[in-house]
Amino acid sequence: MTYETKQFDNLKGLVGVSENTINHHLTLYAGYVTNTNKLIGLLETLAKGTPEYNEIKRRLAWERNGLRLHELFFENIRVGESSFDINSEVGKLIVESFGSYEKWSEDFKATATMRGIGWAVLVYDELDKKVRNLWVGEHDLGVIVDTKVLLVLDVWEHAYYLDYGPKRADYVTALIGQLDWNLAENRLK
Repeated sequence: MTYETKQFDNLKGLVGVSENTINHHLTLYAGYVTNTNKLIGLLETLAKGTPEYNEIKRRLAWERNGLRLHELFFENIRVGESSFDINSEVGKLIVESFGSYEKWSEDFKATATMRGIGWAVLVYDELDKKVRNLWVGEHDLGVIVDTKVLLVLDVWEHAYYLDYGPKRADYVTALIGQLDWNLAENRLK
């Protein structure tokens, strides 16, 4: 399979994220697509079990997850206010897992503003039937197996630094109101 760079027209006009930042971000994403394809091709040429093969195989997860996390992030933000529905399946899970939307939001913001580079990710844990906010460091550290990704927020510096400088919390606040809860509901299904 060859991965192709997707278009994300939903990013135009986001509140709190400049067109310049979006363009830089999309260029970075295109690099993940390119590198994922290069690594897949390279693996086909290397002898299995060699140190080169092993390192490329490890690197593939990093590049591929970078590609996919960006796609999930770009897909789940939209222009305008988010419409969280407490009676939706995701809404019920958030209340059951956190007690209220406000407590979930507080925890998600705390997760997204932790020191370090990475991602704040809302997942559905299929083992205990709850939702959790995860910190995914880099692209491949902190992912929990048997979860469905519902929402993703990129909190690497490239996602906010041009617009907010070191004020990551302001960026998180701006984007949390633009998360697409209907898409989260579809991802749960």
